Amino acid sequence: MYLVELNGSAMVAVKLRGPTHLQKTEVLLLLLAVTASSLRSGAMALSVPARRLSTKLFPSLLLPASSTSSSSSTISQSTDTSSWFLSQFGSASFLRPYSTNSTADQMNLIKLLRERTSAPIKDVKAALVLSNWDIEEAQKELRKKGKVMASKKSSRTAAEGLLALAQSSTKTALIELNCETDFVARNDIFQHLALSLAKKALLVDNSSQHVSGAFHVGPESLEEMTLNLEHPKISGETTVHNAITEVAAMMGENVKLRRGYVMPASSQGLISTYLHTSPQPGLGRIAGILSLEVDDGKTQVDALQRVGSELAMHVVAAKPLFLTKELVSSDALENEREILKSQAEASGKSQMAIDKMVEGRLRKYFEEVVLMEQKFIMNDAMNVKAVLDNLSKEVGSSVRAVNFLRMEVGEGIARQEADASEPVAQAA
Repeated sequence: MYLVELNGSAMVAVKLRGPTHLQKTEVLLLLLAVTASSLRSGAMALSVPARRLSTKLFPSLLLPASSTSSSSSTISQSTDTSSWFLSQFGSASFLRPYSTNSTADQMNLIKLLRERTSAPIKDVKAALVLSNWDIEEAQKELRKKGKVMASKKSSRTAAEGLLALAQSSTKTALIELNCETDFVARNDIFQHLALSLAKKALLVDNSSQHVSGAFHVGPESLEEMTLNLEHPKISGETTVHNAITEVAAMMGENVKLRRGYVMPASSQGLISTYLHTSPQPGLGRIAGILSLEVDDGKTQVDALQRVGSELAMHVVAAKPLFLTKELVSSDALENEREILKSQAEASGKSQMAIDKMVEGRLRKYFEEVVLMEQKFIMNDAMNVKAVLDNLSKEVGSSVRAVNFLRMEVGEGIARQEADASEPVAQAA
């Protein structure tokens, strides 16, 4: 094992696997090249088979042009190679064999493994001690321990997290990835995983069960799909299930994919989205999605996008439950009617007056829960239906809202977990 420090800051561990017959000078020079390569690729530790240590490891992009004429001349020009390396990484750079007897080296390996895995320092040190300070074996040990701990924590309530959104030319996907604390939700690894899962949801077959225009994507639809996480601290090809388990192990919390929905776009229209409390593009705690359809496919897209974005924001703020009055469920309508009737009868007025009171309050109810009847949040002098009527006049073609979806992180978890996968979504 060799440790290389560059400019007193960047530390790289390079491990040689197997016997080598190269001269000491050659090994040092080759390690410099390997180290430089690992830094360019973002790696913090590297394990290299000794049989691969040859002059061929010197790519031309790492050496001066005059040093790459042949393999033999490359080794002989150690001064040029060393000078180039020092010019790239500074005179404060050094390379030396790693020693388990050196406290400084042990601390450096702890730092490296901590940066690679984000595991607690006490677990990192324990894994290194158990593996005799072999960083690769220690990382494997941490993964094994993490999976066991993740399994034990899987029953704990996870009501925090993020919504992640991904779009293609034909549909929009929205997933909810949960964790236990807001601290983990702010972690870049957790956020990277959420965005990756949203992109995977776009690939789910549309033959899944449809729910009012948006089809449901449950965890079981994604967990066996292949996922390639391109993140400095968690990369490589794995399954969705294993990726979630590994992130849960790294975070030390219960992490789970709770639900997802995909909304297909109309052949003549577009889907507008809005994410509230967004830490970065594509992520948020509350999401609003609205699908608009237009009769003329050549209509001005800019006008549709402008109004669509405003209405998606309206969906988040106004919390509609239904798209139109006709789509209000009979159960919800009858339940509301009974409540209003009971309240009106308490006034002691005549039956005719009571009936008028109930109908008036029902209109108020529609204005509260029906998207098309709600007062527009950007201009409460008109309702959403009037906004679309004005848009139709502006673009010269009839524009309709055909679907909408509103989701919020953690909604329903404390009340009834079984019904938590049902968001508000209605279609004409």
